[in-house]
This record gives sequence, structure tokens and C-alpha cells, in this order.
Amino acid sequence: MDLPFLEAVAQGGLVCDGAMGTALYERGIFVNRNFEEVCLNQPELVYQVHREYLLAGAHMLETNSYGANKIRLAKFGLAEKFLLINQKAVEIAKRAADGAAYICGSMGSTGLTASQLRRIEDEVTAAYAEQAKILADSGCDALIIETFAQPSEMRLAVLGARSVVDIPIIAQIAVTDEGGIADNTDPLDLALEMREWGVDVVGANCSGPDEVFQVATRMAESKLPICVMPNAGRPKRLEDRQIYLATAENFGVFARRMYKAGIKIVGGCCGTDPEYVKRIASASRMVSPRRIELKPVEETAEIKLDPIDLADRSSLGKQLGQRFVFSVEVNPATGLSTEKPIQAARMLTASGADFINIADGPRATVRMSNLALGLEMQRELDIEVLLHVCCRDRNLLGLQSFMLGSHVLGVRNVVVITGDPPKVGDYPDATGVYDVDSIGLLNIIDGYNRGVDPAGKPMAERTSFVMATGAEPAAMDFEREMLRLGQKVQAGANLIMTQPIYDPTQLNRFLEATSAFDIPVMVGILPLASYRNAEFIHNYIPGMSIPEDIRDRMKKSGKGESARQEGIRIAMEALEGVRDRVAGAYIMPPLGRYEMAAEIISEFGDDRSLGKNVPGRAA
Repeated sequence: MDLPFLEAVAQGGLVCDGAMGTALYERGIFVNRNFEEVCLNQPELVYQVHREYLLAGAHMLETNSYGANKIRLAKFGLAEKFLLINQKAVEIAKRAADGAAYICGSMGSTGLTASQLRRIEDEVTAAYAEQAKILADSGCDALIIETFAQPSEMRLAVLGARSVVDIPIIAQIAVTDEGGIADNTDPLDLALEMREWGVDVVGANCSGPDEVFQVATRMAESKLPICVMPNAGRPKRLEDRQIYLATAENFGVFARRMYKAGIKIVGGCCGTDPEYVKRIASASRMVSPRRIELKPVEETAEIKLDPIDLADRSSLGKQLGQRFVFSVEVNPATGLSTEKPIQAARMLTASGADFINIADGPRATVRMSNLALGLEMQRELDIEVLLHVCCRDRNLLGLQSFMLGSHVLGVRNVVVITGDPPKVGDYPDATGVYDVDSIGLLNIIDGYNRGVDPAGKPMAERTSFVMATGAEPAAMDFEREMLRLGQKVQAGANLIMTQPIYDPTQLNRFLEATSAFDIPVMVGILPLASYRNAEFIHNYIPGMSIPEDIRDRMKKSGKGESARQEGIRIAMEALEGVRDRVAGAYIMPPLGRYEMAAEIISEFGDDRSLGKNVPGRAA
């Protein structure tokens, strides 16, 4: 790999491989055999597992040496093969990686009880030191000390390893089924202790994604790099084997959630296979900085023009900061017809919506081009659309062609997003491009607005785009979210449009943090359609959380129309709470229920005046 390991960790978006034991078991290595000895007896089997993980997108391969400390090997009568097994494990992994992945030496527990450990602590520490030195000397880029149930034994392993090696150490505590640590140590306290022992990357593994996420996000408060490797859900015994019930698709959703929370490395533990790693790799492309870096216009162009005044670019630009505006999301239907979305847009504009948002391949599904639908709406309804432009599906050349072509065809308002990774629908194996992220694309469009292309060359004409950008007020890593939002504003964003937000505390924190940017904010509103809808959003949509009291209200509201009315009331309460601090609202009707958006706009009333404290408000 090009970067030193810890530099790659700092950038984030790293993908580790999945389970080795599960893979060997599925290839006929039964549980009564020692999995590490397979390195000597059937090395090509181990090699093949490593290659499959590499081809699935892993940036890190763990050696098949988890149980290869001398104390554990002695139980199988293999202590005399200790040196050879560890050396061979590294050799196989390096051959499989062929320079395309970091090699991480895996070290697991001795299997001794707590009382046994206390009697021979010095011997155990020495055994870990001996294994760590062999792995490091054989060419590992880092060590992964993992799946320790008790922090006390993990401490011996880390101290032993750190006494003889200076390569990076990752240490992962095993998480209980309840989402905690076996001895009830607070995960944050443990993370800080691990740093004192000499650990470079702290983490959690070997439980379901939800449980690992609980521990890892608590550890993340330490500001240390975090690594997670969940199991494929919780296992269920079926006849003579353990079956893991979480699908690879679900695992990909959790991987994205973990990356968005600021976790640097995501891999898989028990029950995961290359398909799970493939979904992790897809999620990583959304947050990984391994993409083309574009500098702002100020750093590349000798000759540049001032952008056209915002009010002269479009109707949206003219109204921002002057009156409270509503935009409602209406997306293309499947197939070729534009009739239903245009009918919905007609009804919404008649109800008071000012603009229509159209997503770009929402949830990584195949729909008609949003540009085609947007042009039809603008032609038939004489309205302006806000066209989402996603960095996922087009490379750097395609994005530029799309932007220039959209401008020629009369689109002036764009919402620039990085985009969900391909993970659902009919094409989960489609490649997410991500040549640039939303910051990079904003830099490109800002250049166009100044008459300069990304190479710094002058253009014959300027564009006049109004650029909106997204933000997540409920982001787990709020500091990172605000840092990136500041970079988006610096790149030329004219408008901030938030993810739906239900917690007033989180929203107030966000509005206070963004007030210094002095650009308009449109608050995201997603009226809840049912209790099930609320639970799905809370548990499965990264960057969104719904407080328990809101979910309880939806549960008590029942089903059908009564639930929808409660969802509208909750949305109105959120909107009324901030209407004097935001420039507008961006409504996302749930499940195509556009009448809910129309009702919210109607209940808001005809007074569209702005509060005095709205950022970007015209004097």
C-alpha cells in the first residue's frame, strides 16, 4: 500500500477482511482441528481465503495466526511448531496480498481462565511477546490483538507485544450480547487505558453490529482511531452448526453507519464472508478520501470572474433570505412515465410549495434521469427544480459534462451530494465511482460560476448555479460533520439543506454551530408515516436518529390515518420550533405520501416572513 499504515488509518475508510475460521470450516476444516495448523498442511486453502477477501475490496488482511500463541497451541500438541506456524501465516497473507493490502498479524487469547492467568502472568506476557516478535519480523505492517473477553488478559497481550515491537498495534475487546464489556468496564475508560498500554488503534469485535456499534461509539469519545469487526448478527443454532441471520446487505448498511460515525476501520468477525466485505468496501467508498483532489479556484486560476449575484441566478437565489421557502422532494417513478411525479408536483405547488427537489438515484436504485424529469416539470408546470447531483455514478469527466449540459438546458439549482454507496436494489455490485466527493464537486461548480474550469483554464462564459449542500445535524461525529460543512461553504455552497431532524437539542446545536457561516439553512422535515417507519429510520438510516419519546408517540398513535396525523403534528412541532431561525423547509414525503407535505405547508400558513436571526437574511 502507498501510505504508512497509521497514515492510512487517519484518512479513514479502511476495510479489513472477514472471518477466517468460518471460511475454513465451510471448506471442510472441522472444529476439532486446529485452524492455524492449516497454514502448514493446506496453505493454498488459507491463500484462497485471503485472495477472496482481497478481491472483495479488503485493504487489510489478517494472518491466520489468531490462536497461534505457544500456550494455546500446546493444547493441540503443536507448541514445537509455534515458530513455523506464525511465519507461514505471514508468508501466505503476503503472497495473497501481493502488495495490495496491509498485512496484520492476528493475536488472540490463550484460552486460560482468569484464575489461571493470575498465577502465570509473566509466562503469558512472554508468550505474547514471542508471538508478536515473530509476526513483526516476518513482515507484518501491524498487529491486531483481538477478541479478548477480559481487559486484563488483553493488557498482558499488549504489554508483551509492545515490549518487543514498534509497529502499530490494534486492540479489540470482545463485546457481550448486551452491548457491553464482560467485566462492566466503561468502553471510554478502557479506550483511554489501552492508549496508556501502547495501543495505536482501539476497537471492538465479535458481537452483532448493533452491540459493537454501541461500544465503539462510546470508545470514539476518546478521539482515538477506532476499528470495529462485528459478527454477521447473532448466531442461531440450526442442527449442528451456527447460522448468522444478518444479511450482507444489512451489514453494508451498518458499515456505512459506522464510517459516518467516524470509525476508521470496519471489518468482519464470526460468520462474515467475502460478500460481507464487498458491502463494507462499497460503504467505504463514500467516506474514503482516496479520490481526485481538486483545489479551490483561488489556488488554481490566474484569471477569474466574480460569480453572478445570487438573486440573478434563479428564482430560488432571488427568494433565499427574503422569504420562507418550501421545497418538496418528488422523485422519478420506475419506468418511462413522468405522469405521476408531475401530478404530485402540480398538487404540491398548488398547495404552496415553492420548488421541487429531485434526487439522483435515491438509495442507489435505478430510476429515470432526474435531469429528464426536472426538465419536464419545468416545462409543464413553469416552476424551478432543485436537481440533486450525486458523485457516485459519474467519473470526473462525466460530472463535468452533466453539469454543463444541465446549465445549457435551463437547470440553475443543484443540491451537491456525495451519494449513498450501491448496496440495495437489483445492482448491489455496481461500482461507486467517487472520483470526487461533494466538496470536490462544489469546487468544480464554483469554478464554473467564476468562468474557470477545474484545470484552472478560463471559460468563454460563466455558469449561474445556485449550489445547495447537505448536512446531518444528528451526525455521530458532529465535529467531523461541522469541519466538512465548513469546507463545503468555503467551496462555494450557497445553501445548507439538512437531513430530517427530530431532536430539538441536536437541531439547536447545529444552528448555533452554523450561524457563523452566514448562509441560509433549510431544515429537513420527514413526517413519520407509522411506528414501523420511525423504527426503520432510527435504526437503519445513517445520520438520522429519532428520540425515544417521538417513537413512543408514533407507537401509541396506532396505524393508518391516525399515525400519519401524529407524524404531521410531530413535523409541525419541529418546524414551528425553528421557523424564526431558518430560511425554509425541505420536506421529504414518506413512501410517496405527498399529501402529508401539502398538509404541512397548508398548516404553516401564508405568513412567509423570515425571523430576524436567520443566517443569510437580506437586510
